[in-house]
Amino acid sequence: MRSTTPPNAASSKVIELRPRQSSEPAPAPIDLTPTIHAAQRGDADAMQTLVAAMLPRVRNLVRYLVRGDDIDDLSQDALLKVLERLGSYRAEGRFESWVDGVTLRVTLRALSKRRAEARRKDHTEADELAQSPHLPTSARYVSRRRAVQALDQLPDAQRHALVMHHVLGMTANEISAEISVPMETVRSRLRLGMGQLRAVMGVLRQEEDT
Repeated sequence: MRSTTPPNAASSKVIELRPRQSSEPAPAPIDLTPTIHAAQRGDADAMQTLVAAMLPRVRNLVRYLVRGDDIDDLSQDALLKVLERLGSYRAEGRFESWVDGVTLRVTLRALSKRRAEARRKDHTEADELAQSPHLPTSARYVSRRRAVQALDQLPDAQRHALVMHHVLGMTANEISAEISVPMETVRSRLRLGMGQLRAVMGVLRQEEDT
């Protein structure tokens, strides 16, 4: 369960938030519907199959949302919540999108709880997550690695808004409802975050070219 092993874009720059398109043909999508139905009936093997299929997607989203060395723990928590709430999935949309929603809520709740604990402990808004990211090494993930490094330098509020909008494809109105902040605040976070993200990624590219 702890094994280690994202869609509308506002500008061409935003593609950096996702892996670059490969010239190789994409594998045919796997129909998980029978597996989902079996898992909803309590089939343990089907549950394991779903976890294995969703783990890379869940882990990638968690890594976009947080910095630190506890990505695997948060990914496991999200997958456990997926299994716990599986009975509520009514196939009214893509299963992967439903899993994204569960993962987003689990991760944001965990971050909120940790910030509250940090404030109680030392009365500060200091970042409670250690800077030790697990970065993939394959050339296929160079773009994603650079994007994650850039996201690590953004304030959490801007980071989360950008991921929800550009990775999950949520509108400003949907983000506003999800995190209970005014829509104008969301728009401001998206605008400021994108400006800072572009600046940081420009610096990263220059460093890689030197």
